[in-house]
Amino acid sequence: MKIDIHTHIMPENMPNWTKKFGYGEFIHLEHRNCKACMMKGDTVFREVKENCFQPQARIKDMEDTDVNMQVLSTIPVLFNYWAKPEDGLTTSRFLNDHIAETVSKNTHSFIGLGTLPMQDVAMAITEMERCIKELNFPGVEIGTNINGKNLSDKSFFPFYKAAEKLGCSLFIHPWDMMGTEQMPQYWLPWLVGMPAETSRAICSMIFGGVFEKFPKLKVAFAHGGGSFPITLGRIEHGYKMRPDLVAVDNPINPKKYIGKFWVDSLTHDRSAFQYLLDLMGEDFICLGSDYPFPLGEAKPGKLIQKMDYRKKTRNKLYYKNAIEWLNLKKKQLPEF
Repeated sequence: MKIDIHTHIMPENMPNWTKKFGYGEFIHLEHRNCKACMMKGDTVFREVKENCFQPQARIKDMEDTDVNMQVLSTIPVLFNYWAKPEDGLTTSRFLNDHIAETVSKNTHSFIGLGTLPMQDVAMAITEMERCIKELNFPGVEIGTNINGKNLSDKSFFPFYKAAEKLGCSLFIHPWDMMGTEQMPQYWLPWLVGMPAETSRAICSMIFGGVFEKFPKLKVAFAHGGGSFPITLGRIEHGYKMRPDLVAVDNPINPKKYIGKFWVDSLTHDRSAFQYLLDLMGEDFICLGSDYPFPLGEAKPGKLIQKMDYRKKTRNKLYYKNAIEWLNLKKKQLPEF
C-alpha cells in the first residue's frame, strides 16, 4: 500500500481569469499543437503533460509505479493570493470543485485537498468549512507565506483555530520563493528558494507559538521539510545564543517540536533521507513525490525501497503515517 501525499493537479479546461477579471496574470491552460501550455497572462509559464490534468493518465502512472492512492492538491502557482479576495475565492472554489469531482469519480484512487483565498482570512475559513463539510476533503494546502506575511502572523490565528476545530489537516507547500528576483538564473528559485521557504514556514510557526497555541493542528510540510532539518542545529544554537532575538514570542527550544508535525519523504538522497528519518522518527514522514513535475521522484517510494528498513517502518512511511496525518477513515481507503 502506498499513499502519495504530495501530488498536483489542475483542470483540463480553465477560464481565462485575466480576461474575466480584467487584471493580473492568472494562470490558464491552452492546448496548442498537441501541447498543453500553462499560460501566465499571455506568456507561456510551463508546458505540462496530460498527467497533470487527466485522471486516467494519472491512474495509469500510479499502476506503473505501484501507488495505490494520490492526495491531490492544486499547483501552488494557482493559489492566487495576490488577487482581490473575492476573485481569489472564485478561483479557489473552481479548483476545489474540480478536485472534488475528480475524487468522486475515482474514490479508490484519489483524496482531495482544498485551496483557499488566504489573503482574506474570513473568506479562507468559509471556504475551508465548505471543503471539509461539503466536499469531504480531509485537509487543505496553503503556501509558506501569504503575500510576504509569515505563517506566524497573528492575523492567521483565527484560521488555525478554525482548522483545529474542523479537524482540517494542513499541507504547507513553498511558493512565491524568497530571493526570486535576485537569482533568476539556473532554476535557483526552485533549487535554493523552495527549501528555504519551507524552513521559513516551519521556523515561523515554531517561534510564533502556533504549535503551542493550536496543539491539535495536523500539519505536514513538503520536500522533506526543506532546509529546516539539516539546519536545525544552527536554528537551536541561535535560539540559545540570542533568545532576545529568537525566543521573543515562544520560549520553548525549537527541537522540542520534532514530533509535532509531519514532512514528506522527498529528499532525493539516501544519506539525506536517513538523516531525516533519524531526526523526525519513523512516525512523522509520509511518502510524497511531487508528481507529476520534474523535481519529483519518478517512482514514488523508490528511495525508501532501496533502504534496508524493516517492513513495519516501510509501511509507516508508505501509508500509515499519511492515514494518521489526514485522519482518514477506513471507508476512504481502498482494500489492501
